[in-house]
Amino acid sequence: QVQLVESGGGLVQTGGSLSLSCAASGRTFSTYSVAWFRQAPGKEREFVAGSDMSTYYADSVKGRFTISRNNAKKTVYLQMNSLKPEDTAVYYCAADPSWGMRSRFVYAWRYWGQGTQVTVSS
Repeated sequence: QVQLVESGGGLVQTGGSLSLSCAASGRTFSTYSVAWFRQAPGKEREFVAGSDMSTYYADSVKGRFTISRNNAKKTVYLQMNSLKPEDTAVYYCAADPSWGMRSRFVYAWRYWGQGTQVTVSS
């Protein structure tokens, strides 16, 4: 069983930066695939970035967002730069014991955090 807790959301102006963190429990976190998703009001939850043996990104955030992980601290990070109003959403951390899964689909991920709100003002 893995529990995920996100933090770091907030309000930022267009062009600004935010860093999100996701703290995980569980003894084998280092072998888990991890990812960030987001859900804007009235829209479906969508993939943002993932990490296992390498990182991969949604086209909409490539070059602006960076996912990283510190296995010793059992923490996943999402550095968000050059933020746009369309990045406004609740951001969720996800994890799954299937190493190398590289899925962009919500249904594929077993564990989820409660989400943290990111609001980008224009």
